[in-house]
Amino acid sequence: MASSHLLCNHSLFFSSAFKNCGFSNTPPSKLQFQRTPFVKASKKQLEIVYDPDERLNKLADEVDKEAPFSRLTLFSPCKINVFLRITNKREDGYHDLASLFHTISLGDVIKFSLSPSKTKDRLSTNVSGVPLDDKNLIIKALNLYRKKTGSSNFFWVHLDKKVPTGAGLGGGSSNAATALWAANQFNGSVATEKELQQWSSEIGSDIPFFFSHGAAYCTGRGEFVQDISHPLPSDIPMVLIKPKEACSTAEVYKRLRLDQTSNVDPLTLLEKISRNGISQDVCINDLEPPAFEVLPSLKRLKQRVTAAGRGQYDAVFMSGSGSTIVGVGSPDPPQFVYDDDDYREVFLSGKLQVV
Repeated sequence: MASSHLLCNHSLFFSSAFKNCGFSNTPPSKLQFQRTPFVKASKKQLEIVYDPDERLNKLADEVDKEAPFSRLTLFSPCKINVFLRITNKREDGYHDLASLFHTISLGDVIKFSLSPSKTKDRLSTNVSGVPLDDKNLIIKALNLYRKKTGSSNFFWVHLDKKVPTGAGLGGGSSNAATALWAANQFNGSVATEKELQQWSSEIGSDIPFFFSHGAAYCTGRGEFVQDISHPLPSDIPMVLIKPKEACSTAEVYKRLRLDQTSNVDPLTLLEKISRNGISQDVCINDLEPPAFEVLPSLKRLKQRVTAAGRGQYDAVFMSGSGSTIVGVGSPDPPQFVYDDDDYREVFLSGKLQVV
C-alpha cells in the first residue's frame, strides 16, 4: 500500500467501494516484481554488477516526476444476480435479459502503476490459469481506453484474485471496469463516467453495471443500467458455494428454451424485492434449468443447501450462468460442505454482505 492515503469520494460505485485506495508520489523502496540474478562480469580488479531492481526503481522515479500520482490500489467487487429473467432471443444471436444486479463484499484487489514502457502493459496475478495477455479483460480495457482517448499511458498491473472464475459473479467484468476507471484517473479524468460506462459495453455486456452505485436493474444484453436505491439492507448476510466445475456460458444459453422460462414480469419481481426484501419466490433465474443440464451436480448442490439450511436461508439461487449457489439470510455455510468429501474442493465464502 502506498505511504499516503486519500479517501476516494467519487459518485462511481466502485470508487466509493474501494476502501483501500491510495495515491502516492513517493516511490516505494522496492518494486514488487520477480527478481532475476545479478549479472556479473569481472576483469582483473574491476567488477561490474547490474542490479535489475535498481534499474526498475530509477525507471519508476522518472515516471513519478511526470505523473500527478503513479500508483493506485483499488477494490474490484463482484456481483450476484438477485433475479435473472431471459425475455427474448435477438436477431444478433444475443439474448435480452432483465436482472437485478447487486455488488457484494467479495472482490479482487488490483494494483496499478504507471509503466515507463510506451508499448506494452504488464499484468501479473497471484493465481494460475488467468490469462496475462490481451485475452484478459483488464488488458482489453486498457487497450480500449487508449483507443478512445489517445492516451499513451501503459501500466504495470497486479491482480490479487479472490473471486473465482467461471462463477457467474462477474469478476472479470468488474476488473475491466476497474481498469477503465483507473486509466482515466491516471489520465486526468478526461472521460466522464458515463462515457466509460458506454465504452465498456464494447468488450463485455456485464461491465457497464460496475459503473453503477452498486444495485441496478439491467436490461438489453445487460448494458442498459438503471440505478436502484438500496433494494436490500446492507447488513443482510449471505454465503457463496461454487463447485470446482464451471459452467460454460455458451453451453448454458445453447440449452436455454424460452418456452420453459418464467412468465413473471421482472418489474413485478423488482417491486416485490423493494417492498418486502428477498424471498425464494422472487429469486428466479431462468438460466438455472439449462445450467443444471450442463452440470447436474449443481442442481444437487442447490437442493442440498436448501434442505440443509432448514429455513435458515431466505433464498437459495444460482448467480448468473453459474456455477455459484448463493444462500441469502445466514452468514454460515451448511455443515455438509465441510463434512462431505464430494465438496472438499468447493470455493466457499461466508459472512458476506451486499455493498
